[in-house]
Amino acid sequence: MSHIFRDVAGPAVCPQGSVVCIGAFDGLHVGHRALVGRAVARARALGVAAVGLSFEPLPREFFAKDTPPARLMLPRGKAEGLRALGCDQVGLLRFNRAMTALSAQDFVRSVLVQRLAAREVWVGPDFRFGHARGGDLKLLQTMGAALGFSAQAIEPVLADGERVSSTRIRSALQGGDFAQATRLLGRPYAIGGHVVRGRQLGRTLGFPTANLRFRGKIPALRGIYATWVHGVTDTPWPAVSSFGTRPTVDGVEPLLEAHLFDFSGDLYGRRIDVEFVAHLRDEEKFPDLPALVTQMHLDEARARAILLTNASTQQASA
Repeated sequence: MSHIFRDVAGPAVCPQGSVVCIGAFDGLHVGHRALVGRAVARARALGVAAVGLSFEPLPREFFAKDTPPARLMLPRGKAEGLRALGCDQVGLLRFNRAMTALSAQDFVRSVLVQRLAAREVWVGPDFRFGHARGGDLKLLQTMGAALGFSAQAIEPVLADGERVSSTRIRSALQGGDFAQATRLLGRPYAIGGHVVRGRQLGRTLGFPTANLRFRGKIPALRGIYATWVHGVTDTPWPAVSSFGTRPTVDGVEPLLEAHLFDFSGDLYGRRIDVEFVAHLRDEEKFPDLPALVTQMHLDEARARAILLTNASTQQASA
């Protein structure tokens, strides 16, 4: 059974040995998947546990608290994704002041050797770690030779001649290029979570929504979208979704609100995934609720037309 651990210190997680892959893994794009896939394959060949090792918050979030970078996925989604890719254990190490002071050498001894009994360590291109980013692949290889593990980096994964990265995916999403985001991710971009109760204003306006919180993270996209909602029935359900702070009703926290067309039922607590298909418009503040409702009807009509075409295209290519 997969296990999630958060701390540098503690009992051995993999006393029988492991193969470890390390990365930010935000989005779990095709480059991340290549790295995780290599580690999982090697772990299976050696008969040891496969470990996906990351950090939460991400280092860039910790060092830029006032202007944190946009996130493609939440920590829970990352852990679930790593498990789905075959990781037996997932480490989401707390990135805090103590972590920033930890030398690369101490990280290797405490985490890779003592906690994980690493036999192999796999990283991405240009990987750096430890205090002041003092550790790299060469250090891993040098220490590994003395401590009983090997370390290697995978080759960069390219798309259109450029390295696949979370930054490229964020740019594609913010520009509404979902086809490009899909190519880089290896799947359509979606945000998942459990449906939570909102203010239920949408219900009073004739547009009930299934709401997902982004848990204090900055989303990589914002606005109104044509979407498919997975997890309601065996097939995706068409919807129009708003992702933002709802300025017309003085919202603050980013909230993903999906209005499922022609749906009636209780989704509270249900685990769903909202797949983004097309950007309809930016979020805006309307002078009053009637003006907002008028625009919501227009958004629904446009989303229905886009999703009808999208479904027909998918069927034709199946």
